[in-house]
Amino acid sequence: MRTRLLPLLIVLMAGVLLALGFPLAASTAASEQQRVVVDRLDDAARFAALAQFVGESRFGPDERRSTLGAELASYHEVYGIRAGIFYRDNRSMAAAPEDWVVPYEGEGRRAFNEALLGRRSHDPPQVWPWQGHARLTIASPVVRDGDVVAVVVTDSPTGELRSRILRGWLLIFAGEAAAMLLAVGAAFRLTGWVLKPVRVLDTVTHDIATGRMNSRVAAAGGPPELRRLADSFNEMADHVEDVLEQQRAFVADASHQLRNPLAALLLRIELLALELPEGNEEIASVRTEGKRLAQVLDDLLDLALAEHTAAELRLTDIGALTAERVASWRPVADDKGVAISADTAAVTAWADPVTLSSALDAVIDNALKFTPTGADVTVVTRLAAGGETVEIEIADHGPGLTDEELERIGDRFWRSGRHQNVNGSGLGLSISRVLLTAGGGSIAYAHNPPHGLKVTVRVPRNDPRPAEEGPARRDLGAGDDRKRGQGFTER
Repeated sequence: MRTRLLPLLIVLMAGVLLALGFPLAASTAASEQQRVVVDRLDDAARFAALAQFVGESRFGPDERRSTLGAELASYHEVYGIRAGIFYRDNRSMAAAPEDWVVPYEGEGRRAFNEALLGRRSHDPPQVWPWQGHARLTIASPVVRDGDVVAVVVTDSPTGELRSRILRGWLLIFAGEAAAMLLAVGAAFRLTGWVLKPVRVLDTVTHDIATGRMNSRVAAAGGPPELRRLADSFNEMADHVEDVLEQQRAFVADASHQLRNPLAALLLRIELLALELPEGNEEIASVRTEGKRLAQVLDDLLDLALAEHTAAELRLTDIGALTAERVASWRPVADDKGVAISADTAAVTAWADPVTLSSALDAVIDNALKFTPTGADVTVVTRLAAGGETVEIEIADHGPGLTDEELERIGDRFWRSGRHQNVNGSGLGLSISRVLLTAGGGSIAYAHNPPHGLKVTVRVPRNDPRPAEEGPARRDLGAGDDRKRGQGFTER
């Protein structure tokens, strides 16, 4: 969200700064030019005052004209500005350089004609820095006895003016750049302040979605609306956790309470079987269903315990643990005529050995159950790409699952419609997923070409617990020890 909100704020602030910068730049240019215009008007007024008396002095007109010409020549030599006084019929009274004449078109002619009407050049066109050959023409009338008898015209180069305008613009640009940097920093702080509760809420939502039901949104800054949202989320999470806890307690209590009546019922069935002929099909069917019901109750109790109990994580030799579980299942594989092999690398990761063993037992039992005689099951332990997790891959060559079935595998009580004749409760892989998630691990399913199922168990190489929790964790219940070596069924 920050990547979308921050550019929007930056564009808005850049627009505001540009909206202020362009008028300021234009005002700077106009101010610099006005200074030059005022200076040229003062010079023109001085020359006009001298030109008023040409032809009326007792020293004769030639002497005054010579003095005026000397003034103009000195002015041109010092400042590089062309200047001249011209009669109404364009004849030159005096000019520097001497061969300079009034332009017959352009801005010089416009200024000359305006001065003939008795007006001074107060508003010449604006000169911009990129106009390399631009010149500034100023005209002022020479008035004698209320009549305009001549016009003083100055034609100035604009190099220095353009340089001053450009320097002013550079200062404005530097100020705008500094303001933009400050605005970007403020936008970073603002978006961080606004979005911090959102990021925390997103993290906690992910934690709850992955089974960490005790995660809550800590009190943080941000707008009041987001703080209220965080409080409401915590209340909702509390209610959800209470409901799930009640559900787990009900499942555990119901499973436990039903075991004794079921055991008594199975005992009475066995006593009844003694009174019936040997091989009675109805008694055999009742026995099978009773044992299946007992298995379902045991799996329900295991699932309730797995969801309720925290993992006791420690740095574990995953290769050695996997080799141990494969060795414990090898007699079962040999009895069925299935070859099971292990390629276990010496890698370590953070895991609860008991819960990881239970999860591997469920997956290996599942693979052996659906692998036909003469086929093989392979178990490989390796370091995953990137080095952040350790993978345990269990691949079989059974009938496999369709794409639709792969999406549902691991759901509670779900079994493939093609495998309903195989013993199982549909809870084994669900229990494995819960056990792995509690320790920061995961389980994934994929096809194993040409046919079969590939199950990948991943456990983290780094401690997944927050630093403040430390290594101490609550002990597993005594009932969890029986999970080691116990097979779960699925599909």
